This record gives sequence, C-alpha cells and structure tokens, in this order.
Amino acid sequence: MSKSKGNVVTPTAVLDEHGSDAVRYWAASARPGTDTALDVNQMKVGRRLAIKLLNASRFVLSRLPSEPGGDQAITNTLDRSVLHQLGGVVADATASFETFDYARALEHTERFFWRFCDDYLELVKARAYGEAGGAGADSAHATLACALDTLLALFAPFLPFVTEEVWSWSNEGSVHRSPWPDADRLAPAALGPGPGPGDPSVLDLAAAVLGEVRKAKTTAQRSLRTEVTRVVVTDSPERLAALAGATDDLRDAGRIADLELVEGPQPSVTVELAEA
Repeated sequence: MSKSKGNVVTPTAVLDEHGSDAVRYWAASARPGTDTALDVNQMKVGRRLAIKLLNASRFVLSRLPSEPGGDQAITNTLDRSVLHQLGGVVADATASFETFDYARALEHTERFFWRFCDDYLELVKARAYGEAGGAGADSAHATLACALDTLLALFAPFLPFVTEEVWSWSNEGSVHRSPWPDADRLAPAALGPGPGPGDPSVLDLAAAVLGEVRKAKTTAQRSLRTEVTRVVVTDSPERLAALAGATDDLRDAGRIADLELVEGPQPSVTVELAEA
C-alpha cells in the first residue's frame, strides 16, 4: 500500500461489516513468518465461529440447573472421555503459545470445538435435559460447565469480544483476567473416581456410530428424528468395551430401540430404520 498511489485500505469498513472478532480470527489464522493476503472469506468463517460459540453457549447454560445438585461428580464414561480429549487440546494450545505459534493453538481449539458441538452435545442432550436423572444428569451438567469455561478461555485470545460476553453470563470478572486452563485438571485422575481410566476414544467411537445412523437416515431421505429399529456394531473387543460406556447416550441420540455390539474382524455398522 502506498499513500502517494492512494491505494491504502483502512480497516474501518472491514470491521464494521464482519466484526472485530472475525477480523482478529483471520489475522490469527496466519502462520507466523508467512505473508497473508486480506481474505474476506476467512473473516466470514470467523464470524460463523463466533455465532456458533454464542449459540452453543446458550444451549449449554440453558441446560445447567440454577442450583447444582449432588456433588457434581463426573462419573459418566462419555463425559470423562470428552474432558480427557479437551485436556489434550489445552496441552497442545499451551505448548503452541509457548513457541508463539498462535495459529496452531487456534487450529486445535477450533477443531475440538466443532466436534464438541456436532458430536458430544448431540450425544449428551438427553442426559443434559435431565431425562436420565440422578448421577447421569449431574455428570453431564458438570462436564458441560467445565468444558464451556475451558473453551471460552482457549478462544479468548482469538475471539475476545464474544468470549467476554458469554463469560459474563455465568462468571464474575473478565475471561481475560481468568487463569489459563490447566490440562492436568482435566485428566481422569483429577476428575475423581469413575468407570475405568477415562478412555479418550469413547467419544470418537460413539460419534462414528452416530454418524452412520445419521447417514442412513439421510440416504433414506428420512428425518433425523426417525426411530431406528436396530443397530449392530461390529468391531474388536477392545473398541466395543470402550463403546459400551456410551451406549445409553447413543441410544437416546440416535433414537435406537435395539443396539447390539458384536465382536468381529471387520468394523461395520448396520442400521435398520423403523418403517415410515
């Protein structure tokens, strides 16, 4: 850009059109040491991310009880799995920031966030509504609250305004003055006693099966609320043992009447939809 040539671009119009968070997202997506062209499409991605963070946060907070019940222990296998994965994201983001690789920190955080919304929130929805009651609901609520606060802190350097707004809905002070997340506090050992060591693969396995159920409904041009008569999951004993801890959530999310886990050498998922 040159003032004498009159081709200087001021950021005011871009900020007004896309928002400060979206422009900051575009800038933070650039790898350190590389030239970056002005990319409006990347800003649009950042704006969609900020809106999704607002909407997901509203859902999470609307599910949390005004007065937490019980000891809020995180005992569910799926809940412990998602926090175990989130702990890995915190560790990766922290290491990336320590080497000034902010773009990598954003990449890891954003990838997990979309999986959290697309998979975990769908799987845990029934328990979050309190349909299971008791320890299952308490575990879901505690996990949602912990995950949301952690994600807001991870996104705060990149989306400072939307994270500050959401943080104010349930926390005192500013997210930008809150402690940086600690990966060790999300490890299974720090979550208290629970079923097994907190296998991080449980979320991946449950999400994969749910994805096949969704695919079957879409292929048949049926509503995602269509009832499923039977689902047969064939896999190795180790993977089935991990998946077993999430079967109740999987049945609720996929509207599955009968879910069978069968040992076999070739992984597969067979879905039988209810008659129209």
